Amino acid sequence: MDDISRRLRPRWYFVLTAGFLASLIACDAAHQSDEQLYSPEDTQIEVGRDVEILYSDSAIVRVRVTAPTLHNFVDRENPRQEFPDGIKVEFLTPQLRVRSTLTAKFAIRQQEKGLVIARDSVVLTTVEQEQLETEELIWNEKSEMVSTEKFVKVTKPGEVIYGFGLEANQDFSFWKITVPKGTIKAEQLDKAAQ
Repeated sequence: MDDISRRLRPRWYFVLTAGFLASLIACDAAHQSDEQLYSPEDTQIEVGRDVEILYSDSAIVRVRVTAPTLHNFVDRENPRQEFPDGIKVEFLTPQLRVRSTLTAKFAIRQQEKGLVIARDSVVLTTVEQEQLETEELIWNEKSEMVSTEKFVKVTKPGEVIYGFGLEANQDFSFWKITVPKGTIKAEQLDKAAQ
């Protein structure tokens, strides 16, 4: 009997050791699959739907931003907010009337710099029926100015002005084209259409 127990003891230790190693491997595999589900990039993005952001000064709302989707990147090196499905920015009077509206198919807000960069089919319209069209427009939240170096087209009642580069205040009550290229009067447009 002693001889039999001596022969079984190494097998018993082998079975226990193999079982212990198998459970360690299974736990490690489960831990690795959790790591694959979530990357550091995934945990640094907050997603918002049907977003409304209000900017106020002295308790008076000055700007209203709405967007279908907001991606808030909480990365320490490059914190930013992206609006991948478009953005609408309304610049308001102290009486909360819309003075001008900015729309774009994409925008990014760099909080630390106080900049909003709108891209792709950017249109800024005013209550005076003026309209700016460009492919990129930068809104400086601190200086309350908008600017671009891209091609711009400004449509006013009775004329169209186009050129490269633009500087304006955010409500578009004052603006200038940096390098104007031409002006077309409404009468010229009517004649060209005939």
